[in-house]
Amino acid sequence: MSSPAIQQSQNKQTTMDSAQIWLRPQAEGNSLTYKGAKNQETTDKQPGAELVHSAMTELRKLYQPLHHKAKRHQGVVSLILNFALKAVPTLRLTAPPAETSQPTPSLSGPLLHASKLLNEAARQNNSDALYILAEMNFYGNFSHPRNFKEAFDNYHKLALLNGNNSALYMMGLMYSTGIGGAVEADQARALLYYTFAANRGHTRAQMSLAYRHHAGIGTPKNCDVAVKYYKQVADKVIAWYRSGPPGGMRWIDEAHRIADELGGVYGEGASAYSAGRESVQKSPDSYASIEDIIEYLNLMSEKGDFKASFNLGRIYYEGQRGHEINLAEAKRYFYEVAQQYWVKGQQVQNPKPGLDKYAAKAAGYIGRMYMRGEGVDQNFIRAKYWFERGSYLKDSQSQYSLGLLYLNGYGVPVDVPKATEYFKAAAMQDYPYAEVALGALHLDQGGTDDLAAANHYFELAARWASIESYYYLGELNLLGVGREKSCSAALGYFKSVSERAEPLVSSWAEANLAYDDGDEELALLEYLGAAEQGYEKAQNNVAFMLDPEQSLLEIPQWLYRRAVKSPLLRNPRLALTYWTRSARQGNIDSLVKMGDYYLHGIGAEPDVDKALQCYQGASEYQQSAQAMYNLGWMHEHGVGLQQDYHLAKRHYDAAYEINEEAYLPVSLSLLKLRAKSAWNTFTNGAINSIRDEPVEKKHWSLREWINNFLQEENAAGQLYDDYYSDEYYDEATAGQNGAGQMPGGDGPDFDEDGVLDSLIIMGLVVSLAFLLLYRAQRQQRQEEARRREQEGGNIQPQQQPPPAGAAQAPFPQLGQPGFGGWGAGGWSLTREGLVVPGLKEYH
Repeated sequence: MSSPAIQQSQNKQTTMDSAQIWLRPQAEGNSLTYKGAKNQETTDKQPGAELVHSAMTELRKLYQPLHHKAKRHQGVVSLILNFALKAVPTLRLTAPPAETSQPTPSLSGPLLHASKLLNEAARQNNSDALYILAEMNFYGNFSHPRNFKEAFDNYHKLALLNGNNSALYMMGLMYSTGIGGAVEADQARALLYYTFAANRGHTRAQMSLAYRHHAGIGTPKNCDVAVKYYKQVADKVIAWYRSGPPGGMRWIDEAHRIADELGGVYGEGASAYSAGRESVQKSPDSYASIEDIIEYLNLMSEKGDFKASFNLGRIYYEGQRGHEINLAEAKRYFYEVAQQYWVKGQQVQNPKPGLDKYAAKAAGYIGRMYMRGEGVDQNFIRAKYWFERGSYLKDSQSQYSLGLLYLNGYGVPVDVPKATEYFKAAAMQDYPYAEVALGALHLDQGGTDDLAAANHYFELAARWASIESYYYLGELNLLGVGREKSCSAALGYFKSVSERAEPLVSSWAEANLAYDDGDEELALLEYLGAAEQGYEKAQNNVAFMLDPEQSLLEIPQWLYRRAVKSPLLRNPRLALTYWTRSARQGNIDSLVKMGDYYLHGIGAEPDVDKALQCYQGASEYQQSAQAMYNLGWMHEHGVGLQQDYHLAKRHYDAAYEINEEAYLPVSLSLLKLRAKSAWNTFTNGAINSIRDEPVEKKHWSLREWINNFLQEENAAGQLYDDYYSDEYYDEATAGQNGAGQMPGGDGPDFDEDGVLDSLIIMGLVVSLAFLLLYRAQRQQRQEEARRREQEGGNIQPQQQPPPAGAAQAPFPQLGQPGFGGWGAGGWSLTREGLVVPGLKEYH
């Protein structure tokens, strides 16, 4: 699948295509751009060329390309059974396997013959032989035993011989990582060799050098130098992208994290990736394998479900990691959808609901296949026919593709205004490729308004991760066209462009094939190259494969016979290096892993302060429950932090708030913590024990009390409205009074403070009236009781009764004698003391 541009670049860096193609069997179809053995001389002019040709003939006999293995997700029952079988105790009659490396196997057959021929040619300073031997010893191609010291020596000889770009790059890689123990890690020498290779045009070296200047690895951070090298790669990427068929090159994205398939580096539910507030939201379908999805869609398609047929067509057309592209199947399913809507060129009567939308999309894909010559012979006339069908039904891809035909004159006369109209129609539906095309047209005009419009369209397309929009925005930010200059923004865009073109610049496909095939050593070496180029996911993969603490539950050796890792996969120092680089690019789980390594002294000397900084950084904004839990543990045991049971509890509680799946470990930790805190309190220990959080008591004024009361009433009314919708009342009144309003329109707008004041005054008036009435009735009852006593002669009256026949008012009126006594409830104050009617005097 090499494009003409790639082949032209290949011819500049290699002298023997056949040797290169068969050199790396795990990279079938990979570009030769970065693995060339010579730059200037031709193979035929080199001494030992015939020996190399003979060696390659032998190696072809050993060629066995790797393929992705279909992986199906296990069910719960099968997972439990597999774990139970592995956990069954085994009685071994032999000693435990030695942890030393296995002896180097002896060569035999075609591999032995080829090695002898290549070694003979290498002694004659044949550059191709040196390069092939170096690659075989480094990567283990053709099952050749790995010998990193021999690989480094051959790379070194080749670099001294003619300054080969790939040899210089590989020497930089080995000095950077110290992989295999051939040389000690030396970041200064790594930077030197990367610089030599990058200045000679080696793309992977340019990316590695740009990332080092960007991240400050072995050199101070320098945005200008980093953006310079990233732009060199981005220029190659855009040239390669545009060298493809109409619409640009396309490929399957291979970059992914191995740990994410397991729920994250700490497992499902414990990692920030799969649990917590910042976790990746996954649909239920994400847990199913692609084979299960295709099987289900096939079943639905056979029942006439046009949506399932269209989705099958897209899966086969676009492909995905672990599932190859199948253009024949894609075409069949797209035609199946289209034929349900168009029969013999005519639209069917009364189509199924939604069929027109999916038929339009299918027409767009069929036209795209004809335009690009994918699975069919390239035919612009047929492409235009299908695009017009889709465009009539408002399909954005069809509209954009028609604009592409008229813009470039593919099968039609060039008509830029017409192309622009089609682009605008597609851009109105937020189609990113059309937005990029419109942005480019405005950029060509060069006016102030056009530059503003171009920036706008590129930013719209960038929301969909369009590689061309990233490139344009990088250029505009670097040069300050239509905006302020920004080195950091330009660097970010160029970095994204460089990393997106995986087939051109990286070894992701080879690494994934090796990992799926079970060759973890080869996968590690391939991921290592991508990690050096600055891919965060590759850095995470390398660290995860080298991580000695992957098991969350340590099983005794006598109970579970675990496979011993090879020495290549036991490198905690390198694991810490890549956990650090991954964390610096925003991976929270990697940051927590850094803390674990520093806390336990894995790959470095124990450093509690660094571990604390890592955990605190990961716990900011409540990103990681694991980090919050670790901080609680440190407070509980006084490791790096002051021992404080109360703060430990608060961190444990926060871990549960972030991730409810942490209920069991948090509960157990809190149970133990409360017991320790109780004993500490009982013994009057110096540690701060758990205490209830103080509750602030607020003294409310009368107005505040009434406000809270009214708010509770409003909340109750709102709750009532939620449970009993008034949509029926709205419908009933809408015909009479307009948009759902009750008769009379809106009620009066009361001032809240005025209402409260009025309520307070009214309450006081009512209270006063009640008191007045109560006291009047009490006085009347007392007068009647006194009258009855006087009539009975029991006591001497204190006052003369009113004359007979005189009108007796129930109580004195205002201004009359006795009003003051009545107002005091019948009491009077005399010179002798207080006189209470019916009672004896008190002095």
